[in-house]
Amino acid sequence: MKPKPPIIFLHGLVSSGHGFKGNLFRSIFPHALTPDFTGSLEERLTQLYPIIGDRSGWTIIGSSFGGLMATIFATQQPDQVRKLILLAPALILPEFDKSSDPHIEVPTVIFHGKRDDVIPLESLRPICERVFTNLTFNVVDDDHRLHQTVQSLAWLDLVSKA
Repeated sequence: MKPKPPIIFLHGLVSSGHGFKGNLFRSIFPHALTPDFTGSLEERLTQLYPIIGDRSGWTIIGSSFGGLMATIFATQQPDQVRKLILLAPALILPEFDKSSDPHIEVPTVIFHGKRDDVIPLESLRPICERVFTNLTFNVVDDDHRLHQTVQSLAWLDLVSKA
């Protein structure tokens, strides 16, 4: 039997891998990793690298601050990432160095809520359109947490498509 492609969920700043989204992803993808991260962005990335290891083909699902982590990882290790799925990624934060002008060719799907009052759509979208060269940007009728959206997506299809 062919091994399942690796999937990891990176949670937001004040969340955990065992919250609502982490539990949802483990119920859909029992092999998915949903680790807990703590500390600064740098500390969290330091925690992420040994989990990913040298394995390639990862689908990384990142929510908010986890979306920031996923994006930075993809700029540093693009050959290890098969696909990014970002949920209201926190790319407007100063920790995302826009001055380095990254270009990410990894297929990327973003879901962002019209009612997001944490990461404003009008601030995020131009950054995403500049950074990601293979981007599908979905604006949904939801808030920053995207609970309604996350529950309604066809995750098996979304993850399986390149």
